[in-house]
Amino acid sequence: MKLFRTAEFFAGSGLVTEGLKAISTVVWSNDISERKAQIYQANHTGKFELADICNVAGSSIPESDLSWASFPCQDLSLAGQMKGIKASRSGMFWEWLRIIDEMEELPKVVCLENVVGLVSTNGGAHYRALHEALTSKGYRVGPMMLDAVKWLPQSRRRIFVVAIRDEFDVSNFTDDRPNWTHSTGVMKAATGLENLVWWKLPMPTAPVQGLSDVIDWDAPCFDEDRTKSLLSLIPERHRNLMEKHAALSERAVFPGYRRTRAGKQVLELRFDNVSGCLRTAEGGSSKQFLILAKNKQLSARLLTPREAARLMGAPDSYQLSDNYNDSYSAMGDAVAVPVVQHLAKHLLSPLANAKKSQNDPRQKAAKFCLQS
Repeated sequence: MKLFRTAEFFAGSGLVTEGLKAISTVVWSNDISERKAQIYQANHTGKFELADICNVAGSSIPESDLSWASFPCQDLSLAGQMKGIKASRSGMFWEWLRIIDEMEELPKVVCLENVVGLVSTNGGAHYRALHEALTSKGYRVGPMMLDAVKWLPQSRRRIFVVAIRDEFDVSNFTDDRPNWTHSTGVMKAATGLENLVWWKLPMPTAPVQGLSDVIDWDAPCFDEDRTKSLLSLIPERHRNLMEKHAALSERAVFPGYRRTRAGKQVLELRFDNVSGCLRTAEGGSSKQFLILAKNKQLSARLLTPREAARLMGAPDSYQLSDNYNDSYSAMGDAVAVPVVQHLAKHLLSPLANAKKSQNDPRQKAAKFCLQS
């Protein structure tokens, strides 16, 4: 298949572009964050527009087959109090919709990415508003839930909404019923919607590394006092599990986030050799800690930015900022590279190259005009 052309909105640090680069030319990208733009431009050479999306005109966007938009998630998450898709930040979806409407021709395919709250909050009303907005523009629309843990040692569930203009034939790319990409939340939110499709996507088959395989075991750790202070926050049940797992291996890693439970701060750990979902670095509870057990000795530190990049599937050659918070936030607010690669290879590229349907009434009308 030929390379398809992509315009990427809310491009951030460029991991979607990284995931697409083997099979798509990103002809234009945009973000409002100067710090993320610096990382993007350090790794990619395409046209990048640093601007508020509210000031972007559709007439300025190059012709493209795919429009990708990882629009802001804050108002669809607990951190943003779930104000919804019409609130100030997640409401940037409507600005993106305005822009594609202003383009000379609507993109053939669109892909929207956001947190699970898009389908789960307010009884699915936010997803239904998005779905109906796209169908009103002449798109057939299908939501999916993909968890990066199927490709990487990070638990990261995200909603991907893929849509194609309804004059194109999608019969080879759909199922007649929900499949592994359709969570209960997706199915509930999609109930009764028109122009809904269940996209067909193969499950990944490559083995997934564990967290212990991607972290840097020689990275500097906290001093003794800070380590003891952090260990003291671990609840007794988690401490017992940690000691049990540590006794079974020469080295083990236990990632965790600080939480407030019953008015008390605790450090809750995972024991499945998988990282918790990366976040932005805003606030101390958003940074992920690692408790390392090596030769029966415990040490502790923060997850490094390079480790965060690995957990997003970025190669070690991917350039980051010298500032810890900027790099950590850039990764925590991005899209996992192998998820993009899988979606692009098995669905977005075939859709971008799809032919018009033989049953499309517009084609029949065109043929009639030619015969007349």
